[in-house]
Amino acid sequence: MSGKSNSFFDRLVQGRMLSRWARAARLAPALEPGALRQLRSDARALRREIDRVLFTAEGRLSMPLGSGDGIERPLGCDWAWRPDLWRGPVFPQGVAGAQSRTMMGREVTLFHDCKVSELTLRQLRNTGALDLAPFGLRMDVFRFDGSFLSLVLDLPEAGVSGLRRNHLIRLSLGVELEKPLEIFCRLNIKHGPNTDQLVRELPLSMGTDFVEFDLAYTKMNEKRVEKAWVDIIFEGPQMNQIVLRDLTFARHPRAEI
Repeated sequence: MSGKSNSFFDRLVQGRMLSRWARAARLAPALEPGALRQLRSDARALRREIDRVLFTAEGRLSMPLGSGDGIERPLGCDWAWRPDLWRGPVFPQGVAGAQSRTMMGREVTLFHDCKVSELTLRQLRNTGALDLAPFGLRMDVFRFDGSFLSLVLDLPEAGVSGLRRNHLIRLSLGVELEKPLEIFCRLNIKHGPNTDQLVRELPLSMGTDFVEFDLAYTKMNEKRVEKAWVDIIFEGPQMNQIVLRDLTFARHPRAEI
């Protein structure tokens, strides 16, 4: 596209496309199975592209003008990322009685061992003047009869590619709690048959909202790194509301001495 989305030609094409799909919707009940399957395939392909546009538009238009992506990048940062759940609308937007392995979007998975789930998850819009992410995640925990509760985030290929033992990975969280609780963050790196782990407690009581994982403390084989993920573990979460207003990652090399 030329960028002039309101040109006569663009409006003509858009009008014809809308007319075509309006006609398809009217005819769909009477179509033969073969033609209906093709129509469904075409509609799904179109929906994927429309969803991509809406995701980007919703996220960018929800950000303050001129704020960029709002991710704090340490000196020498070679990769930064905010997961989709905090960037744009995801499906489902909310889950009541969330079971273990419930996913919110493509990258965030809930894990717990409750016999009866009294947890709810909901994506919400951030509207505060200081919010840097367009969206947030609210987790309401009522009675909790399990021994663990965590959110797992898979790091994308860009964050794993080129990973070295001289890297530091920073995880920043914007957290609001109904009452205090301990939050632990565990980085897992799979390399070949082995998985290395680093655990840090989020020092909220000290007013700090990030942890750093120093990969020098691992035995990671740099040539065999396959994947990495982070567990965010909530200790004693019962009868609490936990809001993650933002969540970002940044990777940077350690300063050489």
